[in-house]
Amino acid sequence: MKKILLITLSAALFSVSIAQTAKSTNQNIKPQSSLSAERLKTADQVIQGWADKGWMNGGVGLIMRNGKVEYYKAFGYENIEKKIPMRTDHIFRIASQTKAITSTAVMMLFEEGKFLLDEPVSKFIPEFKNPKVLDKFNAADTSYTTIPAKREISIRDLLTHTSGIGYAQIGSSTAKAIYAKNGVVGGIGVKDISLAESIKNLGALPLFHHPGEKYLYGLNTDVLGYLVEVVSGMTLDEFFRRRIFEPLGMKDTYFYLPKEKQQRLVSLYSHKEGKLKMMEPTYTLSGTFYRDFPNMDFKMFSGGGGLSSTIMDYGIFLQMMLNGGEYNGVRILSRNSVRMMTQNQIGEISNGNDKFGLGFGIITAAGSGKLPTNEGTYSWGGMFSSTYWVDPKEKIVGLFFTNIYPMQFGDIHDRFKVLMYQSIND
Repeated sequence: MKKILLITLSAALFSVSIAQTAKSTNQNIKPQSSLSAERLKTADQVIQGWADKGWMNGGVGLIMRNGKVEYYKAFGYENIEKKIPMRTDHIFRIASQTKAITSTAVMMLFEEGKFLLDEPVSKFIPEFKNPKVLDKFNAADTSYTTIPAKREISIRDLLTHTSGIGYAQIGSSTAKAIYAKNGVVGGIGVKDISLAESIKNLGALPLFHHPGEKYLYGLNTDVLGYLVEVVSGMTLDEFFRRRIFEPLGMKDTYFYLPKEKQQRLVSLYSHKEGKLKMMEPTYTLSGTFYRDFPNMDFKMFSGGGGLSSTIMDYGIFLQMMLNGGEYNGVRILSRNSVRMMTQNQIGEISNGNDKFGLGFGIITAAGSGKLPTNEGTYSWGGMFSSTYWVDPKEKIVGLFFTNIYPMQFGDIHDRFKVLMYQSIND
């Protein structure tokens, strides 16, 4: 194991280059000083038990604290039938974890003076001009009536999921019906349609509430992905690679994997009748979903859910955020843009106990009573059962990745957080 290098004296307390660690892909990392080795033995036993009991086929956990890798382990099998062990360098479908990266791309363009967050998105994507809100819907024939929206959709509305846009494939039955009829897709595991085509179709369709009035998780970040393409003149794939992945040293994050890395894509399982079974190569999810889409060569670059990555690559991205926008001598964002992204941006709009920033869920004081994660922690996850969080107070970056859909035992991610926090030793 190569030593982890401190990068600058000013960042020494909380920022360490993880590039050397990332190369050691098949070894588990021994804890450093701030996590108890003895208490982590309990965590290891519990997590291995999840695989033994069939809650998951396998998974990978990563904890970085004060810029140091303190926990980095793989459990169970990537492929149960073939008894292929899970490795820390396996590549996972991270789905909605793509949203944080797309939101970062938007904020990079914001910092370059390309737009203000309260400008209407229709200024850049004309199809969203003069939006309408759904009034009445007839499920029998999917016809509907609309009323004019009170105002245009802003870029901030999209970043906070308050635009009124719903979700294709996984949203409400009404949203799925309207979107499917009009060629709008969720963007994960689909072929024969591009991001531009889907978003332009979406622009003509009704919103499910007036912009800025409610929180509704939807295709907002896919719209933002297309905004990045329009404003930058690059495909989203190219922007990510040139402006984020290569500068940060994220060498295993892609929309579609190169051939030499395709064998590292983990198998996708599902809980059926109480047992784990590998999903079929294709299945119906308001259209045909391709299980191994990361190994395909499709043209859809979904800013809301299309990426696949290793847990270490995504950990590097999150460490950049915790560092205030900088990692390994490379600045991606200013610290004040990070501040904006990780503070409450929806005011008093209801989102349970917690709030939402610009691309991240934000834990409030009330929400911090549920788990050991502190107020101000920002987090999210993906539909294939992966999760991450950043706790600025404890200087923790935490991630736990599996690939199971649907996941019957989704609370393993909360359990993982508890196991890691109980190991803090300072």
